[in-house]
Amino acid sequence: MKLLTDLFSTDYGLMSILGIVFMMGMGVFFLRLFMGKMKHDPTVPRK
Repeated sequence: MKLLTDLFSTDYGLMSILGIVFMMGMGVFFLRLFMGKMKHDPTVPRK
């Protein structure tokens, strides 16, 4: 219980949560970006 209290009530705990959320968001963004680029057919010229 002390771990959860420290995680949500201290500045370093909140920064850890923000860092984890930010990194997960970056992962989702890059996953969608790269999957979209893999679907693109390079033989078809883009407009």
